[in-house]
Amino acid sequence: MAATISFPVASPRGSRTVAVSYERKGTGEPLLLLHGIGHHRQAWDPVIDILAVEREVIAIDLPGFGVSAPLPDGVPYELPALASVLGALCTALDIGRPHVAGNSLGGLLALMLARENLVRSATALSPAGFWSESERMYAFGTLRALRAAARSLPLPMIERLSRTPAGRAALTGIICARPGRRSPGAVVAETLALRTATGFDRTLAAGRDGLFTDDITGVPVTIAWGTRDLLLPRRQGIRAKHTVPGARLIRLPGCGHVPMNDDAALVARVLLDGSGGGAAPGGDAG
Repeated sequence: MAATISFPVASPRGSRTVAVSYERKGTGEPLLLLHGIGHHRQAWDPVIDILAVEREVIAIDLPGFGVSAPLPDGVPYELPALASVLGALCTALDIGRPHVAGNSLGGLLALMLARENLVRSATALSPAGFWSESERMYAFGTLRALRAAARSLPLPMIERLSRTPAGRAALTGIICARPGRRSPGAVVAETLALRTATGFDRTLAAGRDGLFTDDITGVPVTIAWGTRDLLLPRRQGIRAKHTVPGARLIRLPGCGHVPMNDDAALVARVLLDGSGGGAAPGGDAG
């Protein structure tokens, strides 16, 4: 069941209050789940019940996405500031140093939390921040086009498109390798989340400075990449491995940019192994 928590964060203008919506379920060590830009916490719905058998799962709407309010005035959308907000959230939720898993933007934030030693382990699914400049421009342009389409289509048309495999491919085929298998309701909700995301533009602008160049030590890291990722090609996983040599690099066969939708069982295994020290499935992403 969804809830909202408010907590103070420091800013150049003094303390500010941030409110974050989240879902919390399951038992075991805490696992914080972070979605990508323009998405919402329901991105994790395909895997959350599997994870909750062995972990206490906390899936959140990042500030300015889903039903979470945008960051208040005085709290910038720069990624280090957002990582600090997530650290304050963990304190407010009384989960200490949780395990963390993220997709795309959420994957980059997971790695930033690991770099600051704020988490027990980090699993990043197609994380942002390992692109060339041309790859970044392509990804940003594609995201802006998806956002423009979501904002221009009337709701009845979105609902009609969601009822057919071809329509679901038109709406979400860039981020999912198997959009035809998705439920119409999930596709509609995802499209509306992209349309109404108040933090989209400022977060995307902050991502221009989001190149990840630091090694991570002292925290187990798993990086997984879908072999059919059309937004951030899997060759970026090789760069991620070079940047963080101690990370395990996992290939997700047949999965797109948001792999939870394409192979929930495989992604759940990767997340459980990444947060538990077991041998992860899959293989080299090269």
